[in-house]
Amino acid sequence: MTISSIQKSPYLRVQRNFPADTQALMVEINKSYVDIANSVNARTIGIFPVNDPIATGETWFINGESGKQQTLRQVYTFTSAGNIPHGIVLPQISAFTRIYGTFTNGTNWYPLPYVDVNAANNQVNVYVDPTNIVITSGAGAPPSITSGYVVLEWLSQI
Repeated sequence: MTISSIQKSPYLRVQRNFPADTQALMVEINKSYVDIANSVNARTIGIFPVNDPIATGETWFINGESGKQQTLRQVYTFTSAGNIPHGIVLPQISAFTRIYGTFTNGTNWYPLPYVDVNAANNQVNVYVDPTNIVITSGAGAPPSITSGYVVLEWLSQI
């Protein structure tokens, strides 16, 4: 870890000395507002919308890419294995950064993807193709799916 990476983190100092002079006070208040705004805008946003993508607040610096990229997040609901249209134009995004979720059989909750440590054919898989989120259940006896959520996060140029 370098000092420069620490200085770029959204850290706010907890104490500030404000001058008595009005002009100097205005300058210090403006600096303090910029520090607060930059720190607030650099945090991860904990909003998970179902209908529209939202910026996550993450900033990615990918080797070979010019400048920073942010990620967008959207939640999709489902009630069984199968296809869920995602509406994302894949050639217009750089990459997915996270694909995850959960599902329930009405009694227990499971992570998505679900891995059965006793039988490989009892697993539940998730992947994204050009038009759909695809959820598949193994050929054995995987947990039934009564409802669940898939979260997609992807790099965006906006």
